[in-house]
Amino acid sequence: MSLRFVTRNIHAYLDYPVAIALMGLPFLLGLGQSNPMALWLSVVTGVAAFVLTVLTDHHLGIWRVLPYNFHLAVDLLVGVVFLAAPSLFGFSGMDAIFYWLNGAAVVAVISLSAPEQGVTA
Repeated sequence: MSLRFVTRNIHAYLDYPVAIALMGLPFLLGLGQSNPMALWLSVVTGVAAFVLTVLTDHHLGIWRVLPYNFHLAVDLLVGVVFLAAPSLFGFSGMDAIFYWLNGAAVVAVISLSAPEQGVTA
């Protein structure tokens, strides 16, 4: 039994709600108290994530021009940036917690992603 159970389909269903949450939650949580970038980094990332999802080659992509593995690589980069953002930009309090939790969640999802069938690493 593999611990890598997040399939392309599961990932696709997560993408749109996560993108919308990245755009909306910073306002609901009042992010930006320690640095205004704490608000806008998430919003801009959410918009980019939405566009990435629309363009990804999976069943919920609208214009399937970007390979799924590219999408995963971008997600991993976002996770690492989110984990580093509090240190890089001086986020503290809720701002830092938001980025650490989201960064950890993204890295976890990528780590649990099942390899593509017929694709060699």
